Amino acid sequence: MKILVMSGTRDAFEIINTLKENPQLHITATTTTSYGSQMAKDSGANEVVPHGLKKGELINLISKNKIDVLIDATHPFAAKATINALSASKATKTYYIRFERPQIEIKDNPLIIKTFSFKEASRVASTMTKGNIMHLAGVSTLGEVLSHNDHDKVFIRVLPVLDSVEKCLKMGLEPSHIIAMQGTFSENFNKALLEEYKISLIITKESGKTGGTPSKIAAALELGLKAVIVMRPYIKELENEKVVQSRDELLNILDNK
Repeated sequence: MKILVMSGTRDAFEIINTLKENPQLHITATTTTSYGSQMAKDSGANEVVPHGLKKGELINLISKNKIDVLIDATHPFAAKATINALSASKATKTYYIRFERPQIEIKDNPLIIKTFSFKEASRVASTMTKGNIMHLAGVSTLGEVLSHNDHDKVFIRVLPVLDSVEKCLKMGLEPSHIIAMQGTFSENFNKALLEEYKISLIITKESGKTGGTPSKIAAALELGLKAVIVMRPYIKELENEKVVQSRDELLNILDNK
């Protein structure tokens, strides 16, 4: 069976690592970064496409590689990628499975502000503090955070890869405001980091336990800091599609294919 895994997340790499144990499966992975490409290779993918694909390119890849199953394990916030994957699978009549990490419950708290876009989160943060802000949701959304907040007040934690650091620098952040390290991190580690940089407010996203969201929020609340959280998007196109939240569910479907 030939499987295409749309990857770039920890979930995807774990899926690839599990699937490779079956020698009858040929795994092609797509990623959007050089870091993700290397992770997919290390996880055991037989073939890796090291860049993002538009719908037409995805259709061509599925047809060329004679893909039987498309596993969409992209990030919960990568709505466009999921919509493209769905469209491509329908166009090629390829079996589609969406792997979506479970959501976490975020209880009501006066220190927690839920938003539905990073533009909104940026604006809200600018009205709530004049102190330091820690952005804990990746370099891809840094520009939106900086659109309403002073560069000298924004700190960011990113993956320790050249591409991420360079993007931060190009957007005008000082090197001292860029914290490059590989997570996920414990609540205590997050607390220490927030205290060290004298943070008043964090911006993060609801990316589940896998994304370290619970420990980020818990650390902020323990220190009495405000937490602006961007909730994951609702993707209407996934209604009536095969959506799983565990590798066991995924393997059960594949075993019965």
